[in-house]
Amino acid sequence: MHDVIIIGAGPCGLSAAIECRRQGLSAIIVEKNFIVHSIYLYPTHMQFFSTPELLEIGDVPFTTPNEKPYRHEALVYYRKAAELHGLEIAAYEEATAINRLEDGTFSVKTVNRRGERQTREASSVVISTGYFDQPNWIGIPGEDLPKVTHYFREAHPYTGMEVAIIGGSNSAVDAALELIRVGAMVDMIYRGDSISGNIKPWVRPIFESMVQKEKLRLHLSSRVTEITPDTVVVSSGSQGESYALDNDFVLAMTGFRPDRRLMSSIGVLMDDDMDKPVFDPATMETNIPGVYVAGVIASGRNANEIFIETGRRHGALIAAHAAAKRLTEDKERN
Repeated sequence: MHDVIIIGAGPCGLSAAIECRRQGLSAIIVEKNFIVHSIYLYPTHMQFFSTPELLEIGDVPFTTPNEKPYRHEALVYYRKAAELHGLEIAAYEEATAINRLEDGTFSVKTVNRRGERQTREASSVVISTGYFDQPNWIGIPGEDLPKVTHYFREAHPYTGMEVAIIGGSNSAVDAALELIRVGAMVDMIYRGDSISGNIKPWVRPIFESMVQKEKLRLHLSSRVTEITPDTVVVSSGSQGESYALDNDFVLAMTGFRPDRRLMSSIGVLMDDDMDKPVFDPATMETNIPGVYVAGVIASGRNANEIFIETGRRHGALIAAHAAAKRLTEDKERN
């Protein structure tokens, strides 16, 4: 029996565990993959938008010679932060259900990578499962072909290939620039009339220069309507004129969405407009007493609403509220 079970070992889940321990609460993190799995899935050479100070948790300094840290540095940092704070992490153990018991505590059913099932119990549960496991599917013919991926790791496998990128955000732009460096022929197809206004300011001039030099072909106000083994079909303009592009691979950089199933199973209410869990922003407690949300899972359909630099602060709010509740309950029992 722990005071708190935290589901998800991303930066926000780690921060919540650290803050719980600071409040004298026993906490265990249940993680279906491994620590900061979402960051591991980022492109190999990705550079963060945030400065290292804004990614720090648990007062552990994030030291780097770079103004903006890279993915590999973040992996090292969060491993060290978890180690320094002695966090208890059950890796490769997936939470499959949350149940509220008669005494107001909770049981969390889990299954590990060997298929072994168990039940963990706690006074409170924090759901911090992120969103990187659930890509936004476009829903077009051919999207399930082997040539299509919603994740970009690095450019080397695409050397000399014809690659279509669907999207116009930072992930799409970063992928396009890496692909150009390995000699890929790149078509970027985006439904907007210009690429996203949130592109990293130090990257945008480089990208625009590549477009001007015709190092990549940018198709604005356009969308992919079908993917075949050797082409992508693009619909462009207000008239919906269609044309086919020769193509070897497709990177669908269409974003991701949180998995709400655990929250729904325990009865957490959702805001109808944005599919956002109902919670008190002062404590991060949902409409189910003792169930909290932390990190991007607390956002609506717009996953960019919450970042590491804001979600990492949820843990302190949760820990303070959970500790105060425990103190009140102890007084009532005595």
